[in-house]
Amino acid sequence: MQKLLMAMLALAMLTACSSEPTKPSETAKPQPKPPEILTARSAFQKLYISAHGWGADARPYRLESSPNADSQGRDGKSAIWHASFASAVQRGSKPYTWSGSDGPDRGVNPGTEDSYNPNNASTQVFDIAFLKTDSDKAFEVAQQHGGDKLLAKSPDTPVIYILEWNHVTNELIWHVIYGNSRDDAKLKVAVNATSGDFLRIEKS
Repeated sequence: MQKLLMAMLALAMLTACSSEPTKPSETAKPQPKPPEILTARSAFQKLYISAHGWGADARPYRLESSPNADSQGRDGKSAIWHASFASAVQRGSKPYTWSGSDGPDRGVNPGTEDSYNPNNASTQVFDIAFLKTDSDKAFEVAQQHGGDKLLAKSPDTPVIYILEWNHVTNELIWHVIYGNSRDDAKLKVAVNATSGDFLRIEKS
């Protein structure tokens, strides 16, 4: 009996020594979120709320998109929108950026506050009530005035959207830009952001 107990004890010790320690279960890596791609009005609402946290009287004077790997703007939508606001109470202006791309900058991010001159014609604030035509509708109009032919010929061309107030004609205008920038555009089409009417081809 004593020999049997000794043999069982030796076997138990051998088993304990040869067995590997239990490995902790590996934590699953977080999966990247799919990009969120929005039209201008949907993104602008997020930016507008944040800007009013800075200044209750903040009003926009520019809204524009930026193409990136997630969106080239060829459907009237973008994964990145920038808006610039001015506040008389704060006596300044402040830019805000919304990003729908996965990464640390996803969501709304404020920029650096700067001075603001209300007499500057290129930064005239506007009432958001004038923004009745969204960027996807502006894209449709631009497509009907040369955009469709350009994209058929050069399908990789990004499309940028810039919204500004025209102080001469007193109207809110979408500038639909086919190219990498405003200065390097293959085609620029102006669309009334209130009525949705085609205004003119600014560059062809």
